[in-house]
Amino acid sequence: MPQLSPLNWILLFILFWAAVLTMSILIWWSTKTFFQGENLAPTSLKENKWNW
Repeated sequence: MPQLSPLNWILLFILFWAAVLTMSILIWWSTKTFFQGENLAPTSLKENKWNW
């Protein structure tokens, strides 16, 4: 392995964990279950209980 400065090792460490975090978020987002349209229809027809 080539000799790198400590700053480069820190940047590589941060880049590695940023890539791991990004990939895990993408996998979680792609496997997330979304509500179907029919489940959201009754809630959207409900009257707003707030006065603003």
